[in-house]
Amino acid sequence: MKLLTVSALLLASILDISHAFSPSRSVNHRVAPSSVLFAEEPAAFVANAKTIASSVHALSGKTIVVKYGGNAMTTPELAYGFCEDIATLQKLGLRIVVVHGGGPMINKMLEKVGVESRFEGGMRVSTKEVVEVAAMVLCGDVNKGIAGGVVLAGGRALGLSGRDDGLLQCTKLWGGDDGSLDLGNVGQVKYVNTALINDLLDRGITPVIAPIGMGVKGNEDEAVVYNINADVAAGRIAGELKAARVLFLTDIAGVLDKEKKLLEKLSCDEIDGLIKDETITGGMIPKVTYATDAVKLGVQGAFITDGRVPHALLNEILAGGEEGLGSGGGGTVVTL
Repeated sequence: MKLLTVSALLLASILDISHAFSPSRSVNHRVAPSSVLFAEEPAAFVANAKTIASSVHALSGKTIVVKYGGNAMTTPELAYGFCEDIATLQKLGLRIVVVHGGGPMINKMLEKVGVESRFEGGMRVSTKEVVEVAAMVLCGDVNKGIAGGVVLAGGRALGLSGRDDGLLQCTKLWGGDDGSLDLGNVGQVKYVNTALINDLLDRGITPVIAPIGMGVKGNEDEAVVYNINADVAAGRIAGELKAARVLFLTDIAGVLDKEKKLLEKLSCDEIDGLIKDETITGGMIPKVTYATDAVKLGVQGAFITDGRVPHALLNEILAGGEEGLGSGGGGTVVTL
């Protein structure tokens, strides 16, 4: 069920109360009179409203981790809509954690400063110079832009990196099928400071986390700055928090079959089979792997969602009803 119309009305109602605004554009959040709301398809409106109420009832007080990909940040409108979604879900009583990427922004800065980089197995090979640039981009404009955007939309957010208060502590990740490929300072998360995250959530604040981590405290590499794949970080954080949902917002529609049709729901075993028969190939393999890892760590459902769709986050969270299986048209849900 798609709830874009009703979700938009709900969004407008909540943000009107909070007097949210954007410095870059004027947003009119006036609430439509009830006569207008019911002017077309009143039965559909009532059905959608019941679905939203069921979703909120099921998820109120629960934790949701959102991986916000750089390729889903392609326009100011999409970026502001994402921040509106976060603010709205906060006001509905959900505990939201954001882990963001920023690959396109990192690429631009690397090119600007003349630092070369390459990818191996979906991971950016991270020399010390590459990590310095990645940290500058992710922990700077990208991180603070998202946190600030949520605040401007009427919510509460605090930008952090994985180095702050030992939030994400890592060991060196080796790549390749045999684990012998040197990826440089790419980190594998070994410890998540869930106490810090939960403390912020208890205060009604959304942590906005840049995936730049440190070595494990007490280890020889404690002072090393690690670049962490944002999908990996989001999945691990969701697992450690035992989150109700983890959503990977990206620039793809979801998992497709060999006829290019969307597969709306998959189990971990079904994904293994689709990888073996090469239905799932290339860059989709690591995405579904992170989703299945999160589910196996205790997350109730993982979503691979097209972040290019306006208000994709709000639609997927609110359209699932009591079962919480998403809109049925905005991506793939991964469960045990």
